[in-house]
Amino acid sequence: MTAGRPIPAQDDVLEYFSALSNWGRWGDEDELGTLNHITDDVRLGAARAVRHGRSVSCSWEVAVPEEMERSTTTCPCFADTPGVENMPLPGLRNDRHWGYSNERLGILFHGNTITHVDSPCHIFWDGKMYNGRSHSLVDAETGSAWGAVTAAANGIVTRGVLLDIAKVREVPWLEPGEGVFPEDLEAAERRQGVRVRPGDAVLLRTGYGHARHESGVSGGVTQAGWHASCLPWLHDREVALIGADTPQDVQPSGYEDLAMPVHTVGLVAMGLWLLDNCDLEACTATAAELGQWDFQLAVAPVRFAGTSGSPVNPIATF
Repeated sequence: MTAGRPIPAQDDVLEYFSALSNWGRWGDEDELGTLNHITDDVRLGAARAVRHGRSVSCSWEVAVPEEMERSTTTCPCFADTPGVENMPLPGLRNDRHWGYSNERLGILFHGNTITHVDSPCHIFWDGKMYNGRSHSLVDAETGSAWGAVTAAANGIVTRGVLLDIAKVREVPWLEPGEGVFPEDLEAAERRQGVRVRPGDAVLLRTGYGHARHESGVSGGVTQAGWHASCLPWLHDREVALIGADTPQDVQPSGYEDLAMPVHTVGLVAMGLWLLDNCDLEACTATAAELGQWDFQLAVAPVRFAGTSGSPVNPIATF
């Protein structure tokens, strides 16, 4: 939805790499990027947003087998486990009452389906990632030595704000290819009586989750999402994290040489952490019921060494 609205040209968006850069802002060794906006006071403010004690998941279930390679072992009787005679605990070797199951999982979480967080090493531009580090720090065997998800080992706990753009546009969902613009964000703030503050996580509802629940499948490469023109707004508001019910960027982006400007400028220049493919339908329903569009958001990435992100289950607590 760009008809009649001025949008930045590609050269203007390319200028964002310098104009919105946070390289060196928190020191040359910084890997947290915009998560630095989450101060102790911001976390305390997030705790005060909990007024009802109700928590809601903002994640999709990871289904089998489309999204996950799974190998499950079951043993109805532990004493029948192969090699049990060599185990050190006699009580376990002889126990014939309890059994177990366990799994070996393989997940490709980047993409358009699984709810996950992107860390700064996920995207490069001209061979560089956040804070000017070389792409060569990412090794095929050991992962990344810089900007990996383990930089957020202490978790991401902050005030979350949900902006319901579908409701602003008075549609059940935005159509694939429709962008969200700064004026949409501010219209949602006014409608909902909330304002995005420094350190906040902004969750963008396009209504795609509603469509996905109805169809039962995730969409293709064309999708609604943030337009690149939102990046200066996010920078000025000092947003710590953005999420969406799509993989963030409106697709197609409208720029010939910049397919995913929100991912690219956001991660590389700003160090802006991204929360892709959220299921925001229950969160939206709860916010509307309570008349409260801010909440405490908790995101705890799995500490996979050297990885460019992690599957997550973001929890909004009202």
